Amino acid sequence: MVTNIYDLTPADLKAQGIRAVLTDLDNTLIAWNNPDGTPELRHWLNLLELAGIRVIVVSNNSRQRVDRAVAPFKLPYIHRALKPLSWGLKRALTRWHLRRDEVVMVGDQLLTDVWAAHNSGIRSVLVKPLIQSDAWVTKGNRFLEKIVMWRLRHVYPELTWQEDLNERKTH
Repeated sequence: MVTNIYDLTPADLKAQGIRAVLTDLDNTLIAWNNPDGTPELRHWLNLLELAGIRVIVVSNNSRQRVDRAVAPFKLPYIHRALKPLSWGLKRALTRWHLRRDEVVMVGDQLLTDVWAAHNSGIRSVLVKPLIQSDAWVTKGNRFLEKIVMWRLRHVYPELTWQEDLNERKTH
């Protein structure tokens, strides 16, 4: 669990053997209500590109929505990924000739992004949503996630938000 996607540095990712970041779109890469992104996002994407780390969006959104959102950044994507099913993540691995051990899935939702990664045998990083409001389709998930996270923290009290991948090693 890392505070936000921008805390994932090229050095940390390379140290983990990561060649590609699979990322959710809404509230992970961009705010769901701001498809234009931020200067911070552009900077982070440039750093990863310079380091040779590919960024691929894996989203449950429609082709039109994802295409509009990623076009300014020229990012490849999988739309209608059907997360938490593994279909979209496996499709990304196949399309870009990647192995499970050289990618990480980053997302703001435990019950879609992290669960999809787990179902696919891919490491995951949960990030805090970029903004506190959600699209209406996400609100039910957020309620269930609070219950699941409470239970997980009860069983694993060391689950805390970190500033980077190397802050503390757990499980």
